[in-house]
Amino acid sequence: MLARLPLDGSELVLDVGCGTGRLTEKLLERLPRGRVVALDLSENMLDTARAYLSPRFPGQVAFARAEATALPIAGRASAIFSTATFHWVLDHPALFRSLHTALAPGGRLVAQCGGGPNIKRVHDRCAAIMASTGFAGYYSRWREPWNFADPETTAQRLRDAGFVDVKTSLEATPVVQPHAHTYREFVSNVICRHHLAPLPDDLRTRFMDTLVEQAAQDAPAFELDYWRLNLDGRKAE
Repeated sequence: MLARLPLDGSELVLDVGCGTGRLTEKLLERLPRGRVVALDLSENMLDTARAYLSPRFPGQVAFARAEATALPIAGRASAIFSTATFHWVLDHPALFRSLHTALAPGGRLVAQCGGGPNIKRVHDRCAAIMASTGFAGYYSRWREPWNFADPETTAQRLRDAGFVDVKTSLEATPVVQPHAHTYREFVSNVICRHHLAPLPDDLRTRFMDTLVEQAAQDAPAFELDYWRLNLDGRKAE
């Protein structure tokens, strides 16, 4: 992804959804004379990124807690970089308008997030469990917390927000967990934490037991069917 973003090393770049700052570090290494504003909605993530990055890049990185749909900057950023974040934003038209507003004329957007049929297999299995006897009552107010958009819809939304030179694509990036324990740990904490949150402990165990048993029968076993949506665009001069 970083290779998709041309930089001369002096730009101001926004990292939207910086997380722990590990990819922000790679971005900063390409900006010896530039700066990064690292943004995230999680204060815990920002604390982790701040502790990791500030001593290594003094004066080059700032941190801000912000909604991606309401970025606290306008007309200043040379580029916006983002990974594994946009699918957590339900309102993509508002998101892309916010990104476009933040960019300076000629500024670039390079991003990647979950898209299309991302982890559809496990989500379909979760939906079946959630609708089954003993579970359904806990999900009467359930709302999906993600937005896995397709490339065509995303391209049009980017153009509607004012972006030019828009490119979108979808790529399969499956990941195979080595055994049942790692699959269970990863799925519990990353993919299904919202599914498990309404349940008491005994039903959480049953929920995950079912998913692990089903995943063991896949070929290959314990594969997660990730699909990545790539987004590129530019604000007109």
